[in-house]
Amino acid sequence: MSASSLSAARVTRELLVSSRPVSWINTAYPFAAAYLLTTQRIDVALVVGTIFFLVPYNLAMYGINDVFDYESDLRNPRKGGAHGAVLDRRMHGITLWAAAVSCLPFLVVLVVLGDPLSWLVLAASLFFVVFYSAPPLRLKERPFADSVTSSIHFFSPAVYGLVLAGATWTWQLAAIIAAFALWGVASHAFGAVQDVAADRSAGISSIATARGARWTVWFAMACYTLAGLTMLVTAWPGPLAALLVLPYLVVVWPYRTVTDATAERATAGWRRFLWVNQLAGFGATMLLIWWSLIRTPG
Repeated sequence: MSASSLSAARVTRELLVSSRPVSWINTAYPFAAAYLLTTQRIDVALVVGTIFFLVPYNLAMYGINDVFDYESDLRNPRKGGAHGAVLDRRMHGITLWAAAVSCLPFLVVLVVLGDPLSWLVLAASLFFVVFYSAPPLRLKERPFADSVTSSIHFFSPAVYGLVLAGATWTWQLAAIIAAFALWGVASHAFGAVQDVAADRSAGISSIATARGARWTVWFAMACYTLAGLTMLVTAWPGPLAALLVLPYLVVVWPYRTVTDATAERATAGWRRFLWVNQLAGFGATMLLIWWSLIRTPG
């Protein structure tokens, strides 16, 4: 049966599920917050960049992943819905084309609005989006590089927003990005724990398959802790953001003794993680508003 036999409604639904709507905010928000707090204005770059990182970026990131993880996803009972699609083989080419076509017009506008440094950051961000999943690099199968690359997916939109807005870099701003990066590494590592069995069955390497489920859980907790400690060196009220790692530690802590055989138990923790993200995002927003009010004269 060919791709032409798929209805438009079916294609749209599959692409939507593949793009992980529950995670759209995780990439759009960092860009928008970084750009808006730097420029203090709403302009074309803010609107175009936010929409790009909200939908096309996520369709590219997760859609490419679903195409090249097809064999693993078939063996993974949690796939479907918020955890991603098990794409019909007929959807593979459509998904890759949809990702490219949806990204292209936004990239053209952002290149016109930016400068060479912003082009470099944007190009690097998209490089890791593609080659996290796609061959020949397929960085998601390189232990430790997988967690670092996944983290780049989420903190690079913030870096891009800062560069596009012409932010002045300070060591405290760098500390915020470093904390964000550590959060991303921790989150990917914990997420990989639940997939140990499916990934090994499909012959896919990850930080969790290489180091084991229990070690990876402890590694995730260490990175969350470091992220919180890093925020302590930032300007007030930044140190309060250190408290935002506590809910993550609460979620991960019960799985500190899992084995490779029981690693699928961590799926329940991952579901709680998705809710904790909403709580942490709200807390971060309040702190950013507070910081903005303190900085604004009068």
